[in-house]
Amino acid sequence: MVAIDEHARIKGTRITVYDVLTYAEAGWQPSSIAAALGLSVEQVQAALDYFSENREEVLQNYGAILARIKRGNSPEIEAKRRQSHDRLMARLKEFERRRKRP
Repeated sequence: MVAIDEHARIKGTRITVYDVLTYAEAGWQPSSIAAALGLSVEQVQAALDYFSENREEVLQNYGAILARIKRGNSPEIEAKRRQSHDRLMARLKEFERRRKRP
């Protein structure tokens, strides 16, 4: 039996009911969702069953998640993200430079 944990994750994975719900709302079939997320059809069905049994709570949390995504990162986090990206690009450039040396 597939279980859903207290964080609405499919036990043994980091995939949530909300992840499955995103695909289901787009009209995907359980077998296609399973293939896309690397799950079994039983795991997808367990997430869909959990949603059916806890519809109000899941929709409330899902709405909060979507609102958070829509807001984006705070200016502080966005600045750190840009700095991290800049460091990564500098490292990649250095790696390429060293690789091209004879």
